[in-house]
Amino acid sequence: MKKVIKRIAVIFVVFLIVTFIIAYVITSKEMSKNFGRGEYPEKRLTATWMYDHYEKDYPREEVSFRSGENTLNGFIYGMDNDRGLIVFAHGIGSGHEVYLSLLTSLLDCGWRVFTYDCTGSGYSEGEGTKGLAQSVIDLDNALTYAESDARLNILDTYVLGHSWGGYAAAAVLNFDHDVKACVSMSGYNTPFAELSESCGRMFGGWSKLLDPVVWLYNKIEFGSNSSISAVDGINKAGIPVLIIHGTKDEVIEYDGASIISHKDEITNPNVEYKVYDEEGRNGHNSYFYTPEYKKYKEEFVTPERERLEKKYGDKIPDEEMIKLCDKIDKELYNGTNEELIELINSFFGKAA
Repeated sequence: MKKVIKRIAVIFVVFLIVTFIIAYVITSKEMSKNFGRGEYPEKRLTATWMYDHYEKDYPREEVSFRSGENTLNGFIYGMDNDRGLIVFAHGIGSGHEVYLSLLTSLLDCGWRVFTYDCTGSGYSEGEGTKGLAQSVIDLDNALTYAESDARLNILDTYVLGHSWGGYAAAAVLNFDHDVKACVSMSGYNTPFAELSESCGRMFGGWSKLLDPVVWLYNKIEFGSNSSISAVDGINKAGIPVLIIHGTKDEVIEYDGASIISHKDEITNPNVEYKVYDEEGRNGHNSYFYTPEYKKYKEEFVTPERERLEKKYGDKIPDEEMIKLCDKIDKELYNGTNEELIELINSFFGKAA
């Protein structure tokens, strides 16, 4: 009987090991797919204005710096502005140009802006974006570059980021950079917490069984950088930090993986919070919307998009998307909430 029990135990352990290995291989492949390159959309297939729209009024200088094995392309805007330097980190899936409506508004307020396309994004090198910890690594290298560049290091430095970049803006405060203030928009506290939350949305309650595999993947990919905490950075730095989040964020949940959900763990007395709870402007990035665009989106953009999805599913033909983009009012579509701009502008201004 003892031999039978021992044999069963060995078989069970082997089964667990084999199952774990299979789960890890599958998870690695899925992660590689999910963290592929973040490319800019074709201009004819988007209503978002890219740099060619802003180029005449907002010239920029291109620079480059290393982040690990990849060269990242960076851009200095507002070279004549001297109010301070905002270093901006973008969200995952594209590059900094999709945020130019916000950034040019801050340029109009007198700030110089240094931004870049992250690893595997936009104009930068990299086969993929690698994972959720990569954004803080890239921002750390961007700040190191800014400290070495005479066009940038003559000004006080402020950090701003959204989503992937919102995490980076706060998490980079764990590093030794002279940052005067930070604004984190829709950021998560740790990469693993957000990975686990995302798996939960995809697989439901069963996703918790994948947590050890997801944790290991993140650890192997990023080593000591895998668990850098935004809250730890905020507390360590002690500088003014503004945390912005929407109550109906479906990407980084308000009561889940977000920085703001860890409010009780934040001991830095210089932290402020802005919660967007207006229906239709309380999502992951919908607080960027102007009131006019919110109404326009509800009445025209969303119904048109839903009509195409009903007809074609998730494979809308390019010619249909081109027609829709041509119909969209670009001024409304590319407007940015003036309250948000003033909030960031005044917050950084107070810290100057």
